[in-house]
Amino acid sequence: MDKTKKYNIASIDIHGHGCDVTELKHVLPPEEFAIETASLFGLLSDSTRLRILYLLYHREVCVRNIAEAIEMSPPAVSHHLRSLKQLGVITSRRIGKEVHYTIADTADGELVSDLLKTVFERRGIYEEDL
Repeated sequence: MDKTKKYNIASIDIHGHGCDVTELKHVLPPEEFAIETASLFGLLSDSTRLRILYLLYHREVCVRNIAEAIEMSPPAVSHHLRSLKQLGVITSRRIGKEVHYTIADTADGELVSDLLKTVFERRGIYEEDL
């Protein structure tokens, strides 16, 4: 075999175990999707944001009450809420001078709700306890 011959690694079984790399590339999601998903998971990797989402799981809650519950300043809570809202995970509505938040009725909001429900159940925390 000529060692100078170049191969298109993307279309051959380079390890000899029946796996065509072209097929692997076909099932990969687009890079943009992976970036968006990583952003969502990055937001969920913050313990403060998870605590906020826990509060919003079944309730609509105002910023001041969230701040009091998690013992954090309202501006700091607002910063976390803004990040979650930008990704479409939560939504808000104004009631008088206060802004109330809840998990959004979107695909990402539903995904987060399902994830939280699964995690809660695995930890022995059930919806009726919330």
